Amino acid sequence: MYPVITVPAFNDNYIWLIRHENHCLVVDPGDAAPVLERLAALELQLDAILLTHHHHDHVGGVGELLGHFPHAKLYGPKLDPMPDHHGQWLEDGDQINWHGLALEVIHVPGHTRGHIAYYSEGMLFCGDTLFSAGCGRLFEGTAEQMYRSLERLAALPDDTLIYCAHEYTLSNLRFAYAVEPVNPAIQRQIGLISKRRQQGLPSLPSRLGDEKSFNVFLRCEADSVRFSAEKHALKCVENPIDTFTILRQWKDAF
Repeated sequence: MYPVITVPAFNDNYIWLIRHENHCLVVDPGDAAPVLERLAALELQLDAILLTHHHHDHVGGVGELLGHFPHAKLYGPKLDPMPDHHGQWLEDGDQINWHGLALEVIHVPGHTRGHIAYYSEGMLFCGDTLFSAGCGRLFEGTAEQMYRSLERLAALPDDTLIYCAHEYTLSNLRFAYAVEPVNPAIQRQIGLISKRRQQGLPSLPSRLGDEKSFNVFLRCEADSVRFSAEKHALKCVENPIDTFTILRQWKDAF
């Protein structure tokens, strides 16, 4: 597996560097400064920039990085408005090949209309679609779109490591506990992640198979989650999409 380097940015963003020898690519560089600092410290050459969606905290550093590395290739979603630079704009099913690493493009609308994720060799770079113990807000898409997007990601192998773009895990776990207070996996994860954060360590990456045990947005077919959604909304829920819709609205106001 190719090494992945964590680069914290802003208050709670993560920028990811994938390394191969003295080459690297960067995922969602909202801020160029911490990326340039890490590249210099590790003496790495930036070959490529991968974007999952158009929000500024994911694309804001593109111009400065291309100024330092003008030959770096820029990739991003075809259906999102991208930075005004020459790039290769991607659709579902496209593939990027970088130093022997094949990255598959998965269209996951919901957070934005064109949001994409990149998957390869047990690694998923999913931007603001799937978080540890949570999922992204619905800024441009519908609840059904996000639910279907999460279904696609949940179908990946259980040993897939989730490299999402924000350190939201503890707040997401607090919401998960409100939804499923009797779920022991949620209680265990709160203890584990609390210790990691107290030590100054990131909560990520997270393993997809583990997420299925404590991420309530991946558990909308579970009776315990459905019952909690019905209790919160004071109405019967007919299908998992309705459960997801209630959970997302509940989390927005949590």
